[in-house]
Amino acid sequence: MSTVGFPLVSLLIFLPLVGAAIIASVRGDARTIASNARWTALWTSLIVFFLSLVLWVRFDRSSHDFQFVERAAWFGDWAISYHVGVDGLSVLFVLLSTLLTPVCVVASWEAVETKVREYMIAFLVLETMMVGMFSALDLVIFYVFFEGVLIPMFLIIGVWGGPRRTYAAFKFFLFTLAGSVLMLLAVIWLYLDAGTTDVPFLLAHPLSKRAQTWLFFAFFASFSVKVPMWPLHTWLPDAHVEAPTAGSVILAGVLLKMGGYGFLRFSLPMLPEASVEFAPLMFALSAVAVVYTSLVALAQEDVKKLIAYSSVAHMGLVTLGLFTFTTQGIEGAIFQMLSHGVVSAALFLCVGVIYDRMHTREIAAYGGLAHQMPRYALLFMVFSMASASLPGTSGFVGEFLAIVGAWQVNRLLALVAASGMVLGAAYMLWLYRRVLFGALAKPELKALVDLSPREVAVFAPLVALTLWMGVNPGPVLQVFSVSVANLLARHHAMLGASRLVAGL
Repeated sequence: MSTVGFPLVSLLIFLPLVGAAIIASVRGDARTIASNARWTALWTSLIVFFLSLVLWVRFDRSSHDFQFVERAAWFGDWAISYHVGVDGLSVLFVLLSTLLTPVCVVASWEAVETKVREYMIAFLVLETMMVGMFSALDLVIFYVFFEGVLIPMFLIIGVWGGPRRTYAAFKFFLFTLAGSVLMLLAVIWLYLDAGTTDVPFLLAHPLSKRAQTWLFFAFFASFSVKVPMWPLHTWLPDAHVEAPTAGSVILAGVLLKMGGYGFLRFSLPMLPEASVEFAPLMFALSAVAVVYTSLVALAQEDVKKLIAYSSVAHMGLVTLGLFTFTTQGIEGAIFQMLSHGVVSAALFLCVGVIYDRMHTREIAAYGGLAHQMPRYALLFMVFSMASASLPGTSGFVGEFLAIVGAWQVNRLLALVAASGMVLGAAYMLWLYRRVLFGALAKPELKALVDLSPREVAVFAPLVALTLWMGVNPGPVLQVFSVSVANLLARHHAMLGASRLVAGL
């Protein structure tokens, strides 16, 4: 049972499945089914979001322990149990997942007109998988939810995506599944070595340097694809371009964080020697991602592809910050993941607004929209500046801390990382100028209408979070600062224990 007297985390995980079952049971004509599916998905996701707010409010920020812990026998004879809970490293990712789900439901209200029931079921199942993955405290449970995400997202891209949706969906599925097979082998090896897959136990279980090396690369094969790290990022632009708007929102807002969370939860504390040994490799790959994909973003003519490549660059700063093994670097990486989850989701929603009106993502098809859609121009400016790491927005805080952490390790590395902020400003300002500024010359653009009240309601919480996290980052940092300090302490303790085992 959880600390509030009832299984709150389990409700967060499985309540969306209840909503999905209700939607599946609805009968009637197509219009009735679609309307009931939308409203059921919305109310279910809002209830789950409210429960996640309760989780966040009741969370003890002064403790690094797992909280709201629930455990039940599953494979009792094999020491594998249903074990869930949250700590400072995971609670905000649960909150991010439950926030973006109702945003996606509302954003899809009019955009999705075919197979509405199946679409809403897919998103609720996806929410279950995301929340379950971030709250799993058993490696088998983690793997089930980690891989379970693939199924609804594969369907969202493959059924409701663009003209090349089948290709993009299979590419996404095969890339992520291939890496995860190696992670499954690592989970099996850890079970055979430790006799359990319980995460708290494994965090204190010393491993030889050779074992850590193989396990590091097994986890790396899965987590690096999910981030995605260069050069395993090629599935992402295709997936984003072909996915429906809400699919891109969840993909960028939450699913890209799964790899970074995996490094944070498992690689750093469980495999300390291997993490230190291969940190230069992680720095090199991250630095290439920051510079190379930023330059590729500058060359894009498709709005979605530009934002997709920018995501790879921003996530490169995340992996760079994580492997500095400094307080500022790790806290900056976590903050950057949360900020990117909000800002990138909002940017893809901005793309969806004009795509729903013009049915094209080509940058050349636009120009001068600020004259016709001033509210849209204002919102796009806020999120563009946040993506460009403007001080006062959430994008600045995480990148600044990650660069400070990199500076303590290698000043050249910090300068390369900082170049990502300059390049980010270049491609976002270039995009904003071409889409929003200039003369409103194209006749078809003169018929566009500005944001509707429903669209404003979708953007409102994302704008508030972007500015609040940028102006007052303290409350966010306080949630995971104690857990980061404990992670570093565990890392150093496990590093010493591993070296002692090697010495014996």
